[in-house]
This record gives sequence, C-alpha cells and structure tokens, in this order.
Amino acid sequence: MADGQPGREDGGQGRWFGYDIVAEDPETHARAGVLHTPHGDVPTPIFMPVGTKATVKGVLPSQLEELGAKIILANTYHLSQRPGEALVREMGGLHEFMRWDGPILTDSGGFQVFSHADNVRLSRDGVTFRTVDYDGTYVTWTPERNMQIAESLGADIVMQLDQCPGYPSPRSFVERAVELSSLWAERCWQSHTRADQALFGIVQGGMHLDLRLRSLRHLEECGDFPGYGIGGYSVGEDHETMFETLAPLVSDHMPKGKPRYLMGVGNPTTLVRGVACGIDMFDCVLPTRTARMGTAFSTEGKLNLKNARFTHDHEVLEPGCGCPACAGGFTRAYLHHLVRQHEILGATLVSLHNLYFLLELMRRARQSILDGTYGSFVRDWMDLPVSREF
Repeated sequence: MADGQPGREDGGQGRWFGYDIVAEDPETHARAGVLHTPHGDVPTPIFMPVGTKATVKGVLPSQLEELGAKIILANTYHLSQRPGEALVREMGGLHEFMRWDGPILTDSGGFQVFSHADNVRLSRDGVTFRTVDYDGTYVTWTPERNMQIAESLGADIVMQLDQCPGYPSPRSFVERAVELSSLWAERCWQSHTRADQALFGIVQGGMHLDLRLRSLRHLEECGDFPGYGIGGYSVGEDHETMFETLAPLVSDHMPKGKPRYLMGVGNPTTLVRGVACGIDMFDCVLPTRTARMGTAFSTEGKLNLKNARFTHDHEVLEPGCGCPACAGGFTRAYLHHLVRQHEILGATLVSLHNLYFLLELMRRARQSILDGTYGSFVRDWMDLPVSREF
C-alpha cells in the first residue's frame, strides 16, 4: 500500500472505498451490501475474526480464507506496544507482516486503553495511560498520534480514537465521553492522510439515545466518514438493554448509504437481531476465546466439551457443518479428550468450528436478505435452543 498523502481536506478518504446496498429485506431493516476496499470486496452482513496481535490465535491465514473470512481485525494498542508500529511499517505493513492478502480493519485501541481504569488520565488533548499489561510505562496518545500509528500499521479501515464508557456509568460521565470522542473524531479526520485507508467515526453515548444522536450528528458535521462504528455496547449491560437504544439508532437515524459496524459483539443471536436492525459488520474475540476454554457453538446451544457427557459421544459438533472439525469427522468424544488434556489441536479445531459457525450464519443471513425472507430467518433462529443461551 502506498505511503500517506499529506494535506488532504477529505481526511485522506480516496477513491478506494465505497459501499453498495444490493438488497433490503421487506419485513426488517436488514440489508445486503458490498464494501469495496483496496484489498478486495467484502459482502455484508459480515462477521470479522479478530487477530489481536496480528494473528487469529491458532489459525493460519490460509485456514481463515478456507473458512470464508473476507476481512479480519488487528488491535492498534497491542501492536503499538509489541512489536511496535515502526517495525510493522518496516516489514511492509500488516498485510505483508501477517501474510493476509484480504482487507484488514484496525481499531483505535481506545477500548483497551480505557479498560486500564485507574491508570488512565483524560484531557481534551488526548489520553495518558499506563501500559500495565506490558512494561508499565506511561504513554500519551493524542488523536494525531493515534492516526500516525494507524497509518504506519497500514490497514484498509481504521477507527478514530474514542472514549468507551462502561456500563453502568453516570450520565455525566457518558456525556463527557461523547464530548471527548467528538472532539477527537474531528482531529482524527483532520490529521488522517492515507488515501488508501478509510477512517471510520465511532458513535458513543452509552444507553442514552439522545447522547447517541448527539454523537452521530457531530460526526456527520465534522467530516464525510465513509463508515461508522457503534461503540460502547456489550460493556456490561444485558442484551435487551442494549437493543433499547441500538435498534432505533441504527434503523431510524444512521446514514443509509454507509456501512454500520457494531464493535465487539459476537454473540450469535445478537448478530441475527443486529442484522435485522440494519447492522452490516460485527467483530468479537468470543468464538476463539471460548474455543480455547473448550466451548463450541452449536444450534443446540453451548457445548462445554469439558463435560463428562461427551466422553462417548460419536457425533461431530454440529451435524452438517462444513468446518474442518465437523467435515473432518472429529467427534465430540475426541474433542472432549483434547480439551481435557489441554492439547493445542483441541483449541485449534474448536476455534475453526466457532469461526465457521458465525461466518456461515452471516452467509445464510445475507442469502435470506437477497431472497427477501430475513423476517422468517430471524423467527426460525429464535425458535432454536441456541437463541436462549447465546
């Protein structure tokens, strides 16, 4: 990818990006689209596997491609600490460094920074935090510095620096987070220069719809962002509380012609319901993190493979599933054995299954939107046992 181009008035957004809506469901707000990036087109709705430190844990890039992954994530905070954005740039950027030829999205690292709680100091200028999970040094990020890191990493899509308030938080705290995130969004827009890299704004506001709308309005005023992240959900609230504000925000207020990305949410049922609201993009560590803990996704619900009930189980994780674990004939009994013995292969096979489960769920969702039957798709999903566990 080319080096940045200084002095652009459009925040560095170039001709590389676009979003086409190809179908809308007649019963819900779901839509199927195509997101265009320098490293390929992304069909939406889509789930994006998370490769925090430039790797989806235990999974080769070629395996991700075989699973049907179209775009993956990496984490700005962690990569800025190790190995450092300068080294990634020296090695040709993230695509070359991690040997992934498809689109990449990097978050701003804001969620990780603010999870440091008492080790964070906020100001209008930026954020100072202590790297408690690395060497303990203090680091200051201004929006300009955050964009510098993002441009060095070289992902196709990057996110503005924002403040992500947890739940519950006093309204005054959430309001301040919206104020700072809005200010930082404007400075990110002004300082971002790479024409081959899209900068998304992030809508904050907690569980307060009026604050969400204030945040969105400011983003629309300060720059022509080619897409929007929706941050500050799945931070402690239950899912019904989340949808009270998420549903009207997305379906009634967010720009129609731009992609909408619900950040950090990977619960299968939330994906199904989120698509019905009009969300296009999702990401989460849930499928791989739970896999490493020995839990597999299934339409039956959660399969905790540590449980003794799987000792003699001849079934695969999900009959009819096309993932390498199920299509390869690996039984629940064998996976139970691997998980109980802490074998790496167990984590890999279950990770492949869980990722495929969500990717396939979104493929089926997209097809049902194209067919005009997404309302029925949602009802059928909600009748499954999995909808009561995830």
